Amino acid sequence: MQEKKRVVEKDAPLKKDDLIVITGAGGFIAGNLALHFKEKGFTRIRAVDKKPLYEWYLHVPGVENLCLDVSHEANCHRVCEGAVEVYNLAADMGGMGFIERFRVECLRSILINTHMVEAAFRAGARRYFFSSSACAYNTLLQQDPNVRALKESDAYPAMAERGYGWEKLISEQFCQEYWHERGMKTFIARFHNVYGPHGTWDGGREKAPAAICRKVIAGIDEKDLRITIWGNGEQTRSFMYIEDCVEGIDRITHCDELIATPINLGSSEMVSINTLVDKVEKIAGVKMKRSYDLHAPQGVAGRNSDNTFIKDVLKWEPGTPLDKGLALTYQWIGQQYQKRKAGERVGIG
Repeated sequence: MQEKKRVVEKDAPLKKDDLIVITGAGGFIAGNLALHFKEKGFTRIRAVDKKPLYEWYLHVPGVENLCLDVSHEANCHRVCEGAVEVYNLAADMGGMGFIERFRVECLRSILINTHMVEAAFRAGARRYFFSSSACAYNTLLQQDPNVRALKESDAYPAMAERGYGWEKLISEQFCQEYWHERGMKTFIARFHNVYGPHGTWDGGREKAPAAICRKVIAGIDEKDLRITIWGNGEQTRSFMYIEDCVEGIDRITHCDELIATPINLGSSEMVSINTLVDKVEKIAGVKMKRSYDLHAPQGVAGRNSDNTFIKDVLKWEPGTPLDKGLALTYQWIGQQYQKRKAGERVGIG
């Protein structure tokens, strides 16, 4: 028996003083999302993260900042009080090194979305956004560097990445059922490798663009132009610039055609890790001597975002060229590196 389609009621326009809640706001993407809404003129933004405030990536003036761990149910109800829209980006995650090493921590993020989606529903929130990941896709489709771009239906039959990917896939199911059974509008974006200024750039949670930028910057500073690449360098990925990411989150969450419908949010510009190093070398004006650690975490062989669906629905897709985004990222990481060298406190993620 086919499930009856729920009628979508039109919301009142979001007012500038409606409360927007953003979890994970001490982190890279959510911190930039808080800034995005602040710059659009919204006056009531509640930013939440379990990290101490001095460790937050961005401090947005005029935003209510709460240091609470939203893996605990009581905190979620406090966080969602009075919320009109809730953006849940809180998770234990990082680059491939973190994801492959700390699978239990990644899986435990299921507690965050389980409690947050219920708290948002009880608080009467009109819209709930969940940040999923391309790690939710079937790994059997990603065993070749020349992989075809992944479309949304490729998540099933399910064979997600261990730990992190399975948590995302199950959390997507929660969001879909809260719409189908309880009528709360939920939105789901599968992120593809977000990078840019104010992101993690050292310490083990950083992703490939930041890690390579840091290694090149350090090599130049230490006059040691050697770089170690995880894997054989032929792995392929697409990388999305942070400004495209937050713009995409906003567009997706305010499109009723996408209620309870997972959608890719990523660039379709696929490159190998070797090519990524080439690009950073060009920005830096150096040539590095490469060695390859074939035993290091490297994830799937290839992954790219099929943007057919997002272009069809939103008439938009992430468009910042990798060369442009990398240049801005390299410049910012260089500044952080020099500040740390001078003894200043800097965040690393």
